[in-house]
Amino acid sequence: MIQPLLALQDAVTPWWVDLNLWLSGMGRGTDADGSVLAPGIGTPGGLDDWIDTGKLPTLIAILIYAFLMLRSQAKAKAGAEIPIRRIAGLDALDEAIGRSTEMGRPVLYVPGIDEIKEIQTIYSMMILRHVARKTAEYGTPLIVPVKDSVVMTFAEEACKQGCLDAGRPDAFIADNVRYLSNEQFAYCAGVAGIMNREKPAANIMLGMFFAESLILAETGYASGAIQVAGTAKQHQLPFFVAACDYTIIGEEYFAVTAYLTREPGLLGTIRAADIIKVIVIILFVLGVILATATGNGTETSPSLFDVYGRLFG
Repeated sequence: MIQPLLALQDAVTPWWVDLNLWLSGMGRGTDADGSVLAPGIGTPGGLDDWIDTGKLPTLIAILIYAFLMLRSQAKAKAGAEIPIRRIAGLDALDEAIGRSTEMGRPVLYVPGIDEIKEIQTIYSMMILRHVARKTAEYGTPLIVPVKDSVVMTFAEEACKQGCLDAGRPDAFIADNVRYLSNEQFAYCAGVAGIMNREKPAANIMLGMFFAESLILAETGYASGAIQVAGTAKQHQLPFFVAACDYTIIGEEYFAVTAYLTREPGLLGTIRAADIIKVIVIILFVLGVILATATGNGTETSPSLFDVYGRLFG
C-alpha cells in the first residue's frame, strides 16, 4: 500500500520539493530491505551529511569568483584586451603634474598613513611609480612624505623604478622621500608644513587615511594647489570630495592601479568583480520575482522561493 503512494507522490511532486529536502538534510532514507521511505523517514540522505549547507552560498560565490578571476587573468596574459572605463581622477593626475611643471614647483605625493601590509598602501606604491615616471619625464621634483619606515623603503624603490622607466635614473632624489613621524598627527603636521613651506603646485593623496584627511585637504586647498585624492575608506571620502579638485572614490581607486599598470592579475581581479556584481544583481531580481510570484511555501510543500533562499541565503 505504501509503495504505490510513494510512486504517486514522486509523479506529482515538483522537482524543487525534492531539491529543497536534499538541501535541508531531509533526504529519503531506506528501510532494511532497501525500499525507499517517505521524506524525512529513516537514515538522512541530505547534503547536511557532508557539508554545512548554511555556508553553501559562500562556497558557490568563492568558486565562481575564483573561476572568473583565473579565466580573466589567463585572457589578460594571452594579450586579450580587457577594457577599463577612463576615470576623471586618472586624467587629473597628468594634469596636476603638468601644472606643477609649468609653474616650476614640486609635486607632493602622500601615500596614506597605514603600513605596507594594507592593500591600499600597496596599490598606492604602484600609482607612485607612475607619478614618479611622469615627473621624471617632465623634470619636476617629487616629494613623498611617509609615516612608516617600511613604507619609506617601498616608496624609494617605486620612485627609483619610475625614474628608470622614464629613462632618467638621475632624476631620482633619495632625500625627497622623507620619513616624518610614526605618530598620526605629528605626521599630519609635517605634511602640512611641507605644503606651506615648499608650496607644491599639485597635491596627490592616495592611500589609507583617517582623521587627518580633512586637515591635509584643507591645508592643501588653502595653499592653492590642485588636489587629487583617493581612498577606499568610506568615512574619509566626504572630506576629500569637499576640499579636493578630483576624488577617486572607492573601487575606482583599485581600477586606477589596474589601468596604469595593465598587470594581468589586477585586470583579472577587476573583471571578475564586475561579473560577480552583474550576477548578484540578476539573482536579486530573480529573488524578487520568485518572492512575488510564488511566495513562501510550507515545510512539506516548499515553493521555488524557499529553494532559492536555501541556495543563495
